[in-house]
Amino acid sequence: MSGCADQNPMPEAARFRRAPATVMRLARMGSFHQTRLSFMRALLRRMRRENWEFDVPVWDIGADGVGRAVYRAKGPQRTYSLVAFAHDLPDEMRSDRVIATAWDATFTLFDGEPTTEDLDRLEANVPLQEAGRVSDQELSLSRANRSVRLWEHVVGSLARGEQPDMERVYAVGYLMRTTAVYGSGKFGAADRDKIAAREELRGPFRVEMLSVYLTRAFVLDLVEHMARVRGGDQATVLAPENRRWFGIGNSTGLGMAPFLIHHPVLLNNWMLAREEALARVRSQPAATVEVFRKFSVMVKRARLNAEWWRSEHPIQIEKLTALRGDLDQLAAHCATFDLSVPYPWDRLYRWGEDSLSLEGQEILAALMLEPHGALVDGLSDCMDADEAAPFRIDGTMPLEDFSALVEAKYAWARDPDYAARESNARFWYVSEEKLEPRLGERFEEPGAEYEQPLAIGRDAAGLADALDAFEGKGACLADFLLAHPEHRHIARRVLAAARHPFAEIWDNLIAADMLPIDLLRCKLSFFGANRFDPRSDRWVRICMFQNAPFPQELALEPEDDWAYPPLEGVTT
Repeated sequence: MSGCADQNPMPEAARFRRAPATVMRLARMGSFHQTRLSFMRALLRRMRRENWEFDVPVWDIGADGVGRAVYRAKGPQRTYSLVAFAHDLPDEMRSDRVIATAWDATFTLFDGEPTTEDLDRLEANVPLQEAGRVSDQELSLSRANRSVRLWEHVVGSLARGEQPDMERVYAVGYLMRTTAVYGSGKFGAADRDKIAAREELRGPFRVEMLSVYLTRAFVLDLVEHMARVRGGDQATVLAPENRRWFGIGNSTGLGMAPFLIHHPVLLNNWMLAREEALARVRSQPAATVEVFRKFSVMVKRARLNAEWWRSEHPIQIEKLTALRGDLDQLAAHCATFDLSVPYPWDRLYRWGEDSLSLEGQEILAALMLEPHGALVDGLSDCMDADEAAPFRIDGTMPLEDFSALVEAKYAWARDPDYAARESNARFWYVSEEKLEPRLGERFEEPGAEYEQPLAIGRDAAGLADALDAFEGKGACLADFLLAHPEHRHIARRVLAAARHPFAEIWDNLIAADMLPIDLLRCKLSFFGANRFDPRSDRWVRICMFQNAPFPQELALEPEDDWAYPPLEGVTT
């Protein structure tokens, strides 16, 4: 695998790998689930393996719930500190939208251990978010709002010395949800180049995942603090088995959607690692009773998660209904599955292809990895990318060879009729107010002249047409691009796709029926999110780190076994 640090390559797995034509379709990508390779889980495995230490050197939160705290994470070589600010936010100012100007809590991940002077500087800027400025000592900038009804219920219950109603907790899953977690140079924070060589942060989005992980710890400590303020000696804390059920929510919109298009090599490496992991499992000639038993338990745990997964969006409601039915069907199939057949995991996967919805097929793929950590976990080191390497265009390539490459890699792009309104219905642009990606309706809204080059299928089809019409026997790629410089951006992608088979999404990204939430869900599944709840076709709520061990529990965790709720931990 390109860029892969995994030390256990398995060439025999290649024949079990799914083709890009199967995987890189939005309908399937929009049905992805978290896996063992997801960034949250890879981060926690590393921190546990390296015996990271955690503490709270600063807790300056008053009886009104306002103040600051520092959560410190000490690794083998470096220390990182989440600096958290709690605010008193009136209900009418609480909003998940990017245009919000105030939040219940704001955060930054500090590179090292902040001094009092650092904390004073950050307190003057971090609560302002975009309106403030941070320095390259800060690695991320984020904010979060309370889930108001659940927050009040939990505070009130604990203040009375009682545990909260867990059915209400199961239904929501978090006490606060982040509305943005910025990194990689945003608003003055450190650029990615500063930290990319650090082993603990080399993987994708490790800064953001560490920030959210520590944010979750702060939120649970804060809710217990507020309960003690209200209830005094009568107050209690969350029982450990109940505490685990609280994750961190997140609201994510169109601003995230173009990321997968802008980063084709990174997307390839994410997908290739995931597909290699599944292929390795499918290529196992036999399965032991013990491993299959662990898998069957995971199926039941995934069914429990699906039971508490709620959505109000009609598309997701339909998918959830199918998923629950698929998991019931899978559990029944497992009960009678013949382990003695050759390549039983491949046989099980192929049964799923014939019997389950896309949601069911992808949860099956994810669950098949669960009992095979030793086989697949090393692939989580294969998911970063040197995105500068494929940037250069080889202008000496014979045009005949380049044309053949376009035909081989982008034949799918010629399927739509881009002259039809429904195939050319949208355009991507960047909003002037927030500098965030947006999606316009081409025939109903102004602004198409500001279109971003994200219509990859249309542009690839245009490139193919131009190549067909080009007259220049024996010409090279440079000759063509001198005559047609408008195709340079897509020519660069073609050359990258030659070495990266999963670099492109094989769908029309400006079609009238394209669902941006499919892009969002795909990316968020790699983060490790679950409980996807679309609020429209353009933004989604999720839950992160639900059931994960808290920092003080991490060293006690026997293995990576938290992604699905434990069957014995449910109270009804």
